[in-house]
Amino acid sequence: MVSKDQMIGGVIFVVCVIVAVGYFIALFFTEPLKSLGLIQDVAGFRYWLLAIPVFIALIAVLAIGAWIGWTMLTTPPPKPIEEYKFEEEESKTEEESQESKKE
Repeated sequence: MVSKDQMIGGVIFVVCVIVAVGYFIALFFTEPLKSLGLIQDVAGFRYWLLAIPVFIALIAVLAIGAWIGWTMLTTPPPKPIEEYKFEEEESKTEEESQESKKE
């Protein structure tokens, strides 16, 4: 039996393969598509066939850059290393003093 995640993965895979094959056919075999009457202007069709994915890729890269910038903006700076060492030494001394009080 296939799990739900595997089923979703299979559907995503099949859809991506179909889109890739369709894109390849539409980009490189535009003359047969024109002779079938599916497209009218080959040059304009090819232009938009390239322009739309480039636009989507640019927006995706800019969104990732904006997300990185937002994360850096809203994340507080880390404590300096000296403070970490000081806190570790302080906790060790507290533990030692508590152990000595128990004895």
